[in-house]
Amino acid sequence: MINLLNISKDYGENHAVKSIDLIIETGKTTVLIGPSGCGKSTILRIIIGLITPERGEVHIEGDTLTSDNLILLRRKMGYVIQEGGLFPNLTAQGNVSLMASYLGWDKNRIQKRISELCDLTKFPKDALTRYPIQISGGQRQRLSLMRALMLDPDILLLDEPLGALDPLIRSELQNDLKEIFSTLGKTVVMVTHDIGEAAFFGDKVVLIKEGRIIQEGKIYDLAKKPSDPFVTTFINAQRSHLASIGDKSS
Repeated sequence: MINLLNISKDYGENHAVKSIDLIIETGKTTVLIGPSGCGKSTILRIIIGLITPERGEVHIEGDTLTSDNLILLRRKMGYVIQEGGLFPNLTAQGNVSLMASYLGWDKNRIQKRISELCDLTKFPKDALTRYPIQISGGQRQRLSLMRALMLDPDILLLDEPLGALDPLIRSELQNDLKEIFSTLGKTVVMVTHDIGEAAFFGDKVVLIKEGRIIQEGKIYDLAKKPSDPFVTTFINAQRSHLASIGDKSS
């Protein structure tokens, strides 16, 4: 579904991403994990074309991402960021329907799709007329997911989607998100700094340090067959997170 070939991104003398090669499989959930500032969010933004790499190519379903086809390929991708990125001056329904309205969908088609997404994400339909400030943090993230799914994209990109939520709401959304991923069979790329969350969601986990991929594979491989001392150090620093989510991932 997505192929990154020799991707590098610099910010002055800061090498955010260094010669990364990565294959993201169709219908699977790939989790990018690592310490803050390691380049994982930069990789996500390169995939969706918000950032242009200095070197390398991004292939989406066999097409090379360029300035000419950027808009077309972006419509194959839904994007969710940590705080939701909702427009505060639009209602919940206005946020979700924005792109569909821009593309000329008729009102009946929009309403039908929104109703389907409310059922899928468990977003209350009576909250569709409210503004983002009038709904809870968990509801805002459900709404952001609805907006990302509105055009039925092949790919979902999620950048720390649960990072700003309290533990109880976060746990509930983790379970709901995993069910949604399973139901839809989308190709998902998720960024997190939490090893437990990576273990829970990831068909493949990609550990990044200082702009380089240190190891990728199943969470078991990272824990039991580390390719670098940093892998063990990173996992040991988050053992409590793995233990707390172990029952859900089993």
